[in-house]
Amino acid sequence: MASYNKVILVGNLTRDPQLSYLPSQTPVCEIGLAVNHRWRDKDGQQREEVCFIDCTAFGRQAETLNQYMSKGRQLLVEGRLSFDQWETNDGQKRSKHRVRIANFQFLDSGSGRGQAPSAGAPRAAAPPPTNQSPPSAAPPGEEDIPF
Repeated sequence: MASYNKVILVGNLTRDPQLSYLPSQTPVCEIGLAVNHRWRDKDGQQREEVCFIDCTAFGRQAETLNQYMSKGRQLLVEGRLSFDQWETNDGQKRSKHRVRIANFQFLDSGSGRGQAPSAGAPRAAAPPPTNQSPPSAAPPGEEDIPF
């Protein structure tokens, strides 16, 4: 029997990412996403429903999410739905669906933990602004070129 398991979500982080490591030293990042659904009911009233989804990333993706994301930032997540089951210390059985992240994309520029790198290594933090303007490095007569 054929099967297909793919989830694509766009939402906002409900908390800061939580990074931990498996015994094998593989990074694991847990995030929570809030995904909103808006519609008008039969009376024309605006309605909204929020779905909270736990997501997990592993490896380099886990480290990247932890480094650049923070509560409130918008994120597109692509992955698969998984079902976790466990037993608590007092013997109760628990279960939860979660999304195992395969790919993600930052959707806002945000002012969280840093700017996402455009390519390659992360950028260094920018120095604090000063009241003095920096000296112009442009040749004379080219100071007003907009690019």
